[in-house]
Amino acid sequence: MTAVRPFYTAMSCGVMLTLMTGEKPIKAAPIRDPHTPGFVAATELPDGTIPPADADGNFILGPSHPHAPEITTNALSGTIFAFTMDSADSKFYPGITREPGTSGRPDPANPAKLIVTTSHPAPYNRRVEVFVPKQYIPGKAAPFIVGADGPDRSLFTALDHLIAEKKVPVMIAISIGNGSGDAQGSERGLEYDTLSGRYAEFVEQEVLPLVESKCHVTLTRDPDGRATMGGSSGGSCALIMAWYHPELYHRVLTYSGTYVNQQWPPKAETPHGAWEFHEHLIPESPPKPIRLWVEVGDHDLLNPNAMRDGMHDWVVANEYMAKALAAKGYHYQFVFARDAGHVDGRVKQQTLPEALEWLWHGYPPANK
Repeated sequence: MTAVRPFYTAMSCGVMLTLMTGEKPIKAAPIRDPHTPGFVAATELPDGTIPPADADGNFILGPSHPHAPEITTNALSGTIFAFTMDSADSKFYPGITREPGTSGRPDPANPAKLIVTTSHPAPYNRRVEVFVPKQYIPGKAAPFIVGADGPDRSLFTALDHLIAEKKVPVMIAISIGNGSGDAQGSERGLEYDTLSGRYAEFVEQEVLPLVESKCHVTLTRDPDGRATMGGSSGGSCALIMAWYHPELYHRVLTYSGTYVNQQWPPKAETPHGAWEFHEHLIPESPPKPIRLWVEVGDHDLLNPNAMRDGMHDWVVANEYMAKALAAKGYHYQFVFARDAGHVDGRVKQQTLPEALEWLWHGYPPANK
């Protein structure tokens, strides 16, 4: 099934992006109006405010993005541990890379498929940082959140304050660096854009045991006490982890999630990559026990590649995600940010504490 090609409301120059592969555009994307026909109905918030931390649904914020109080300082009362993982030690990801300055080309027989011929095996190493709050009791199984594209000190800072304020449970934050590169043919693309349980299994079998041994913590096995988060392809990866392993993760937080067609190598069962989430997977599957916080900016990415398949608009993809989640009755919060680009740092500094508080709302359940 081919994707429906949406129309765009441009409030500025509205120039389509120059052809390229990857996630970084050459020209600015058009500014999209959140009230465009076909987009979800959303509550427009007063400028500078954020959604309630206990409310589901769709919200529009901005254009001002003041920092949340919990992000205004880097002084941490907890402890950060750091270690490095080498590709030679991984049975899941021995490593690939795409030659510098090269990209893929669309399959002449299928514009939704990218042919990459310059990717080859290559070693890598990744840095992992772990935040352990001072309130953690050694030996007690703690809830935790796994973040992509680490290290993410803003996550540590927000949690340090929120835990002290008793707005979220005492939890461990695990921020995992990617294996390098970006998009199709890269190690990062392979890890984050592949629709399978592999990355979650890598984290479960190779990362979490190191976290427990090196950081002297015990991590809960309860999926309701486990969360994932990320931005861009790290965001799609966060949902992929929970979708393919709901027995491991129930909570997901994404900024500018790459819910578009960027999977490589292609897979017959999910030919449109993460676009399949709102196209088929969520609509055609029984609801999973996943709680999902989603954000996108009004001038987020638009078609930054050569495929021209109608499945590379980050704004439309995230709007479609909100529709699909609502239709299936998921607990979700969708934030459309005005005057915001791709994984916009100002928006993250404004919303991350609220997003984390919403994400962990109701934990632990009363019967636990």
